[in-house]
Amino acid sequence: MTTFRISPDVADAFPDTLIAVVTATGLRGHEPWPETVSALEAMERQLADGSWQPADETDPRIEAWHTAYRSFGTNPRRIRPSVDALGRRFAKKGAMPRISPAVDSYNAVSVRHGLPAGAFDLDHVSGDVDIRYADGTEEFTPLGEPGSVENPKPGEIVYTDAAGVLTRHWNHRDAHRTRVTEDSTRVAFLLETLHAARDGGLLETAAHELQDLLAPHADQVAVHYLSRD
Repeated sequence: MTTFRISPDVADAFPDTLIAVVTATGLRGHEPWPETVSALEAMERQLADGSWQPADETDPRIEAWHTAYRSFGTNPRRIRPSVDALGRRFAKKGAMPRISPAVDSYNAVSVRHGLPAGAFDLDHVSGDVDIRYADGTEEFTPLGEPGSVENPKPGEIVYTDAAGVLTRHWNHRDAHRTRVTEDSTRVAFLLETLHAARDGGLLETAAHELQDLLAPHADQVAVHYLSRD
């Protein structure tokens, strides 16, 4: 099984980081996922009637990521944390994107709770995964751009495996190689907070909500947590 690690220097810089890793095996992405459809439709109704709206950059959960991005040289208003970008799109369009059942599930949980989320198809991950500072020599092929290759900036925080970068700017954009589709059967989903003391309970609630959406459509779903310790 793939091991996820936070490098010591990233842990030192962001000591209150807590990441939930929700691992699903035997996923069945081609069958109906009515629970996920209902979750998305409920959020869209609440946005439309004004009873709820996504967290924006004035929210402490999003503001913390903007501060983190600036610390490693990324402008968060130009290159936004995933949850910020998705929430802004949702607020503008009034509808959540429909991509695939598994992706729709983590997107729903991410926006509902104001926490960045991502996922990797473990059958396309090479070795273990580290969250670390880039040295600038790594290669990254963005999701949806299989012919493109980028090099992260030195000092940028990235997810990496033995074959390259899986996510740039910590959680801004995932790689094409490890994208999750209806055909993915072994997937690791991640939910993140930089302030476990404040939002650790929220993260656990979100992780179990995601687990509940995945469980009817998987052979097994497990949750564990990464932190400085």
